Amino acid sequence: MRRSAGLLAAVLAMLATTVGARGTTHRAQATTDAEHPPSRSALRWASQAQGTSGKRAITDLDLLDFVWLADPQLSPDGRSVAIVRVTVDREHDTYASAIWEVSTDGSFQPRALTAGPRDTSPRWAPNGRMLAFVRAPEDRPGQTDQPQVFALDRSGGDSRPLTRQPEGVSGFAWSPDSATLAVVSSVAPLPAPADPGRAKPTDVRIITRATFRADGAGYRDTGRHSRIYLVGVRSDREPGKGRQLEGTRISELEPIYSADGRTLFFRGRDVEETDFTPAKTLIYAVEAVGGTPRVVATIDGTATELSPSPDGRLIAFHGTANVTPVQSYTQSDLFVLDLQNGGVRNLTRSDDTDIGAGLSGDQRAPRGGGASCPAWTSDSAAVLTISAARGRANVVRVRVSDGAEATVTTGNQEVQDFSASADGRGLVALVATPTNVGDLFVADVSSASPELQRITSVNDALFRTLDLPSPQPLAVTSFDGKSVEGWYVTPPGFDSTKKYPLILQIHGGPHGAYGYTFTHEFLAQAARGYVVAYVNPRGSTTYGQAFGNVIQFHYPGDDYKDLLAAVDAMVAKGFIDTNRLGVTGGSGGGLLTNWVIGHTDRFKAAVSQRSIADWEAWWYAADFTLFLPRWFHKAPWQDRADFTARSPITYADQIKTPLMLVDGDADYRTPPSAGGEAMFRALKLRHVPVVMIRVPNEGHELSRSGHPWHRVDRLRHIANWFDKWLQDKPHPEYDLP
Repeated sequence: MRRSAGLLAAVLAMLATTVGARGTTHRAQATTDAEHPPSRSALRWASQAQGTSGKRAITDLDLLDFVWLADPQLSPDGRSVAIVRVTVDREHDTYASAIWEVSTDGSFQPRALTAGPRDTSPRWAPNGRMLAFVRAPEDRPGQTDQPQVFALDRSGGDSRPLTRQPEGVSGFAWSPDSATLAVVSSVAPLPAPADPGRAKPTDVRIITRATFRADGAGYRDTGRHSRIYLVGVRSDREPGKGRQLEGTRISELEPIYSADGRTLFFRGRDVEETDFTPAKTLIYAVEAVGGTPRVVATIDGTATELSPSPDGRLIAFHGTANVTPVQSYTQSDLFVLDLQNGGVRNLTRSDDTDIGAGLSGDQRAPRGGGASCPAWTSDSAAVLTISAARGRANVVRVRVSDGAEATVTTGNQEVQDFSASADGRGLVALVATPTNVGDLFVADVSSASPELQRITSVNDALFRTLDLPSPQPLAVTSFDGKSVEGWYVTPPGFDSTKKYPLILQIHGGPHGAYGYTFTHEFLAQAARGYVVAYVNPRGSTTYGQAFGNVIQFHYPGDDYKDLLAAVDAMVAKGFIDTNRLGVTGGSGGGLLTNWVIGHTDRFKAAVSQRSIADWEAWWYAADFTLFLPRWFHKAPWQDRADFTARSPITYADQIKTPLMLVDGDADYRTPPSAGGEAMFRALKLRHVPVVMIRVPNEGHELSRSGHPWHRVDRLRHIANWFDKWLQDKPHPEYDLP
């Protein structure tokens, strides 16, 4: 779905007054709360009174009181931001999401526009008279309703439905005249011929594709395709299905209108099954009144977040270019498509960072998040986008003529999402730091020295009671002299003359990156008396294409050596007890945890989460394929020696470290049978202390968007295991009866 265009001249003048008047000269950043105290209107959103006069350590239960923001959208007049506000529904052990409105100048208090509990994707009508959003039905047994688009009239009244799509709505875009929605909805497959011998329809699946299920979504209905419908939004019109565009042979995704409203663009892949060749993206155009869609470009790679330029000549998009030979990690870039000749240019080819990307953490909104689209300046000369580099993510301005970049925001932070005005001068950004889950900031980025002004403080009441240590940088020189970046967090009341147990955290991916964003797990573990170290070994993103691809066909490999070098760097500081070292990680980090304890006895306890132990078993069972040589040269039966050599289970006879395994029963990304279950059986045979934690009805995203109480349970089990082996605290629940 797309954000509406936005700020008018009035708000630019306001921003120049409220932001520029502070007289600072640094670029826009939000490194700490002390540097950017919340405005008075932001403080009014803190719904709880301060809990204590002193401060306390953060706990696992604090997760249940977090407030998350997602998908900020500037109103066309620039006076407010529509935002998804997400909280925990403790009674039903789920999340509640509603649409809120926040003033950009403090002229009114933040207010709820909808009651939820499953409202997301706010989008302003270009004329500012309505706000549309997606309302999903409550998750309850027997529910048959589908998500639909609703709208609020800014003149008052209750929200009303705009669509009644039988298969629900997955995305939509406003037409520039605010009269029509382009809606994405599925088309149900034709029913199978009736079987006169059956009393009811069969529930047996017929599977024909290699990728037949997806983590978090379940089995795929391969006969279902997404289609675009045009729906009128007049107040006197009953909600309906709308008029379907003339069909293409592929799923139609991400509709977006041209600035003049005459043309509707959308994208799709050239083939539905993309396991055998690198994906290509088709970009279509069709007259807004209807007609036959035509292909305006075939992109040799991926293309997402389409954004037409104001002058109608170009479309900007985020994407990855196919390369030969196939790489394990392909950096994302900012491209422009010339609609006159079909030419495509990579504007950020010389920028060795990840465009449109973010960081690894556990506290993005568990519901309602979106991707930031490239935002144009009014003269179509430049594009705003997010660039992730060296554990940070900030907004940059990219000039279309030559790809030259200028920083817009800087600092030790992660800009998770942003929305810009139609001319690219006004900006609202959702910013997270290591001590802030995420808040809204505004800026006039056309000024010589733009500064972010904080307009929300959604977790202020809670966080004012907490002692939250800031991470310290960790410079690591690895085995071959190369530098690796990391950080560490110390316990409250830290005393460098004492010795502390260490937990090494390993990120997944393997192509991901830790950095300056909020990670509750690290802080909660530090609060229990641990020093927590986290690093970006080779294979991590945000350090360039070559750094990320070092591990191709060598994973695990040099990344393991980088991790041990990080432990050495921590020990050299003098406050780590070398007899109390722990290691943990999830997904790719779980694989590396399994690998670490099979190659060294330095660690006295380990927790491997949603892991891989047997590469061959995983190759056959994962929810995506490795038919292309991204990680392995060949299939398992063609090169069994390579799969065996790189599988942690091969080294099970060498493991002495007590191990906890954490898996979700519904994890299709790293199925437990190829990871936790394999390690559990191997270590049980060898009488190595091992316990397996199985979480029902949870998939691969347990730590980030699983049921709230399951997330708390996970944190507690991990902490208890380390307490048992590193701090000699009794936990008989993990012992044999």
